[in-house]
Order: sequence, then C-alpha cells, then structure tokens
Amino acid sequence: MGTDTVRTPPADGAALRREQRGWYFYDWACSVYSTSVLTVFLGPYLTSVAESAADGDGYVHPLGVPVRAGSFFAYSVSLSVIVAVLVMPLVGAAADRTGRKKPLLAAAAYTGAGATTAMFFLDGDRYLLGGALLIVANAAQSVAMMLYNSYLPQIAPPEQRDAVSSRGWAFGYAAGSLVLVANLVLYTGHDRFGVSESTAVRICLASAGLWWGAFALIPLTRLRDRRSPTRGAAALPGFRQLAATVRDMRRHPLTLAFLLAYLVYNDGIQTVISQASVYGSEELDLGQSTLIGAVLLVQVLAVAGALTMGRLARAYGAKRTILGSLIAWTVTLAAGFFLPAGAPVWFFVLAAGIGLVLGGSQALSRSLFSHLVPPGKEAEYFSAYELSDRGMSWLGPLLFGLTYQLTGSYRDAIISLVVFFVLGFALLARVPVRRAIEEAGNPVPDRI
Repeated sequence: MGTDTVRTPPADGAALRREQRGWYFYDWACSVYSTSVLTVFLGPYLTSVAESAADGDGYVHPLGVPVRAGSFFAYSVSLSVIVAVLVMPLVGAAADRTGRKKPLLAAAAYTGAGATTAMFFLDGDRYLLGGALLIVANAAQSVAMMLYNSYLPQIAPPEQRDAVSSRGWAFGYAAGSLVLVANLVLYTGHDRFGVSESTAVRICLASAGLWWGAFALIPLTRLRDRRSPTRGAAALPGFRQLAATVRDMRRHPLTLAFLLAYLVYNDGIQTVISQASVYGSEELDLGQSTLIGAVLLVQVLAVAGALTMGRLARAYGAKRTILGSLIAWTVTLAAGFFLPAGAPVWFFVLAAGIGLVLGGSQALSRSLFSHLVPPGKEAEYFSAYELSDRGMSWLGPLLFGLTYQLTGSYRDAIISLVVFFVLGFALLARVPVRRAIEEAGNPVPDRI
C-alpha cells in the first residue's frame, strides 16, 4: 500500500521556511470558500432558492424524491461526502505512489474554485444547480485539503508541527476575516452599489471562487514534490481503495483509534460550522448582516484561538488541549439551544465561544494525526482523515437534516449534535498517543 516517499524536511532552513510559507497560503486561498460560501451565504441562500421552488407543502422533488426545502442544503453537504469517499482514497494512493501531489492539488483546487465561481448563476428557483455546484465544490475542496494536509509531515519536523499547523489555520481565518469585511460592505450596502440583495449574495459566492483560484498559485509555485522510487500497483476504485487503506490501518490500531475519535468529534464541529447560519436565520430570526458579523467575529477570534491553543499544546500536550476544547464545544452547543430568537447579542456571545476553540481544535488534531501516519503513506492516510474535515462530514448534516425533517425544529436539530462531542471526547481520552506514535514508526516529541 505504501511507498518510500521522502519524509525528512530539506536540510536548507531557508528553503524549508519558504516552503512552509507557501503551504500556509493554501489555507489563505481556500478558507474563504469555507467561510463565505459554506458557513455564511450558501446555506440560507440555497435554502431560500429551494423554498421558492417548493410545492404547497414545502417540499422540493429532486429526482422525484420528496425533500423538505429546509433540509436540502444539509442533504447536499452530506451527498458531497459520498462523492469524496469515491475520489479521495484513489487520489491519495496515487499521490503516495508517484510522489506527484502538486498536479493533483492544482486539479482539485481549480475544480473547486471553478464550481464556486459558477455559483454566480444560482438564482430564481435553480436549487438543483446550487446543489450540484455545492457537491462538486465540496468534494474538490476535500480532495485538495487531503493533499495539502499530507505535506505537513514533509515540510515540518515533529517538534514544529503543532506550530506550523496552527499558523496555517491562522492564515486561513485571517483571510476569511478580510473577505468577510468586504462581503459585509457589499451586502449591507447593495442598494448604494446598484445591485439587488440576491445579486450581492451571488457576487460574494463567486468572488470566493476567484480568490481561491488566484491565491492557490502561491503554494503551487513553492511546494516541492517528493518523488517515490517505489513502484506500486494501480490504484483501486474509490470504495475498494478506501477499504484497502482501512485494512492497512488495522496494522496500526492506535492510529485507527485516533482517527475514529477525530471523525466523531470533527463531524460535530463541521456540522455546527455548516448549519449555524441556517439555525440563526431560520430559528433565531436573525438577518444576514447579523450572521455575517457573527461569523466575522468567529474568524477574528479563531486566529488568536489557534495560536493560543498552539502555545497551550507546547505546555500541556496536544491531546490534553484538544480534550479541553471538546468540553468547551459541548458547553457552547448546549448554550446555543437556549438562545432566544431575535437577540443578536447572545448569538455574538455564542460566536465568540466558538471562535476561541475552533481553529485550535482543528489545527492540533491535524498535527497530532501527522505523527501517527506511517512513513510514505501521508496522502493515503490523510484521505481517510479528510473524510470528516471542513464541512465534508456526512453523518452530522444527515442527523441535523433528519431531526429537522422529523420535528420541524432547528433547536432540536442543533442540540442533537452534542452526542458527537461527548462520544468523541470519550474515544480520544482512551488513545495512548505516545505508544501510537512509536508503533507508527515515528519519533516521539518531548510533549505530545
């Protein structure tokens, strides 16, 4: 399954730092999609488009299947994961066998950027177009992030990974904050700019795709391919390749145990991110400007939160810091259930709590997992890791959508996600990470 891909960072410190800085800029490029598109604009907007196409009972009928309009966005996010499951293991295995990650990263990045830019044409009752573009963009983002994450063990020695990973997330949240400010100016002042509210939203969606494509050029010029001298068998079809990767992981059961814990708690994190705007607009009766402002607050605080949690990891270890963040997520989500409608101040308080733990919990999970990957299998193992990253989770959105479909209450839908954080905490607490790193064949940092 694996290869002998070069894992040791280059000896030239200046070259290594240049490559790390280029790596940071992919987060700068693609995080605007995650923030402006997935978190802020597309959920409420696609829901409104679906509602305009709904029948008298509030249902749309994609391919003849009755779906409540309010659940269409969540189901589309969930379906995008099925596409990603088919593609990511195949691409990951091919990247490890050939060592040619950069062309694959470019293909995935520009497929996602193109689909996002095409969201400008999502208007009227074109909910099927919106769902299709969302599925393509999400799946492409998932593939690109898998390849991007797999560079981490190659560009940073073990003692630097928490810091390098945290800086990458901080770059992404800084970009998200900057673009959200521009989005807020355009959206709130759309009359002054001579465009309708709908057109302003579509411009914000499309501009995220243009930003993604433009800044992706920086990492693509600075990252180096590490070619593998080993020749492997041809990659298998998607599900078979994933099954083969999981079978290989069974030889590293502690790595698999960590991945299971991560898949559970990160499913909850990503579902909160992707569905928070729908909850705010549909259940709490908050306007789009309030939602943009709240997400902007999350982005600003997430920069500080990621860097602060990186420092905490140096003092207390990544595992303990992540466990603390999961407690904070559980408390924050439970508080969200009781938020009063039409009270933006409390929504901002909730957003502040999310921002302080969001970036750090994700950055430290990424760097901790990088220690557990056997040498030469970075992209292949990160393909399984990525299945639950950045809003690509399928079980959380499915549970959210089903709960709303059955109860008609977004409050019930949001509180149902607590189970992911509680179970994820329990699973992670049982993983002996030092022994897991040793069994993966990697050096153990002084504090982990």
